[in-house]
Amino acid sequence: MEDIWNDLAACLELRSIPTPPTDGAGSSPTGPPHTFEGPNQHLPHRRLFGGQLLGQFVRTANAANPSKAVKSLHASFLREGTSDTPVHYLADLLHDGRSFGALTVTATQGRRPIATCAVSLHAAEAGPSYQPLHPTASLPGPENRVRFDLLPWDTRSVTDLDAPGCGRTDYDLWMRMPTLDDEGSAAALLAYSTDLNVIGTALRPFDGIDQRGNGTAFTSATTSHTVWFHRPFATDDWLLLRHYGATIAHGRCFGRGDVFTADGTLVASFAQEALLRFHVDAVPAR
Repeated sequence: MEDIWNDLAACLELRSIPTPPTDGAGSSPTGPPHTFEGPNQHLPHRRLFGGQLLGQFVRTANAANPSKAVKSLHASFLREGTSDTPVHYLADLLHDGRSFGALTVTATQGRRPIATCAVSLHAAEAGPSYQPLHPTASLPGPENRVRFDLLPWDTRSVTDLDAPGCGRTDYDLWMRMPTLDDEGSAAALLAYSTDLNVIGTALRPFDGIDQRGNGTAFTSATTSHTVWFHRPFATDDWLLLRHYGATIAHGRCFGRGDVFTADGTLVASFAQEALLRFHVDAVPAR
């Protein structure tokens, strides 16, 4: 797992590259765009994991406007990316006020856009804090460790998403990431993590089908993903990712989730829409 972690951590280290000069056309009111290059994870398949792009979108926003933190991001995945070509991120800063900022980021490979992202930024402010109580279940013991190749840290759950029987459309995943020194990297890793299990949660009501059936029983791919960051959090404390599969219809699925600390404090929320087409010879029973 250490090699997988080092590989993922390297993806968060973006390299600034020169932006070709322009005559001013297409530049935002706050100046010319910023361009960065991001390395890819070394995965067995050639497809890029959408979570990598989400994490790199966060890091692009951090680099383009370091005075503010990412408040929310909404990514649209346009086409499949490949792992053999670095991704270039073109960040266009649209607004940079005293408290709020906004930018758009386009991810390209070989000059073809593969994803776009609208990012909102915010400078921390003092003020009252409140949320309704959200009691969380107790942290599962070490006997409930689960393994995700894309999550190279401690993860636990009492539910098995690989079980093909029917289940409820919710899924709780506890995780504790390595210690990170800056808020931007923590947000990037959390955004990365939220892309993994939404589709698997939505599939739980269908008997005989689980998330391992992509490419055999069904075809799936994330089409859009949104993350909201409500409060700073520590990566080396336990976080609960509570997933809820809301609906499957017309070849698509939609799910959402919340991220809590162990004491029930809400630190982030996320939502995802995905392509989900069942193969004719594997139509699920409900």
